[in-house]
Amino acid sequence: MDWKRSLSLRQDEAVGLDIGSFAVKMVRLRRDNGAYAVTAAGLAEIEPDGQGGDRTEANTSKAVRRCLQSAGIHAKLAVCSIYGPEVAVRDFNFPSLPPEEVESAVMLEAGQVCPFDIADSAVDYQVMSAQDGSIRGMFAAATNTLVKKKVQLAKKASVDCILMDVDGLALLNCFREHGARQPGQAAAVLNVGYSYTTLAIMGDNELPFIRDIAYAGDYIVKQIAAQTGQPPETVRAILSGDSDAVGFDVSDSLDQACQRLSTDVNETLRFYAAQEKLSIADRIYVCGGFALVREFVELLNRRLAVKAVLWNPFDKMSCSGLPKDIWQNQGPAMVVATGLAMRSI
Repeated sequence: MDWKRSLSLRQDEAVGLDIGSFAVKMVRLRRDNGAYAVTAAGLAEIEPDGQGGDRTEANTSKAVRRCLQSAGIHAKLAVCSIYGPEVAVRDFNFPSLPPEEVESAVMLEAGQVCPFDIADSAVDYQVMSAQDGSIRGMFAAATNTLVKKKVQLAKKASVDCILMDVDGLALLNCFREHGARQPGQAAAVLNVGYSYTTLAIMGDNELPFIRDIAYAGDYIVKQIAAQTGQPPETVRAILSGDSDAVGFDVSDSLDQACQRLSTDVNETLRFYAAQEKLSIADRIYVCGGFALVREFVELLNRRLAVKAVLWNPFDKMSCSGLPKDIWQNQGPAMVVATGLAMRSI
């Protein structure tokens, strides 16, 4: 995946392009005097297919084009990312090894811990520290099928993916630039999207812990629809605050539908704290498209073991010339794209 690769390009020549399963988000940044400024940003929903309601690859590529057009730019180069069960991010700790043997050791470790065929996968690694003669670091792996699919989605929209990242790493990359983690405490970011929720944690050792959870916006909407007897489209409109939606209170159903997600997040936070012998910071930063749903963050705040706060990365960045709806209202949905745009290329 080569997420630390250096190319002979200026940073502002590429955009962060987050191609999700429900929407496409794009961010372009400029760095001046050590601070980031947003020079362009856009968001476009992927239209469902008229027959089965699925969001096809053709419609996804169309959404990429609309997203770029809405931002008024003609980007040809992008940093993209992947997520889900065909992606794994793990740390490693080896005894002293010659530099030329590290790669083979990483591949052997990846083959043992990844839940997919590592022989047909892309693997990249980074040595983070070497203490007491040992070698510690992290690796990211993903199936070639998943990587190629994301590259092709961008290609069909006339965009070249020059670097492939992982959603969880992009989240932490963005947080590292704008967050304040206290020593002895682990920082946590929760990105709730359409098909997956990504929980990304970073502690004192600077090694990321990332888990993709298969309970996200689509799952919650379907649970509410089943409880209320309303069509998923109606539930989605109500949750988004659509004034034309039927006046129907789904607060109780939302609370029940989020129970499984909140339980998984709490269990993961406890597991990490016990494993790393660290306390989790007193708050978890919530972002992603579903984080914009009214009452959702408040609900998490009641259910999680730590305080849940809505995170908008644009709050600490210059957004001159950006539409107010993007930087003020849609910012929490743009965190992955922002982290991708921060990648050193």
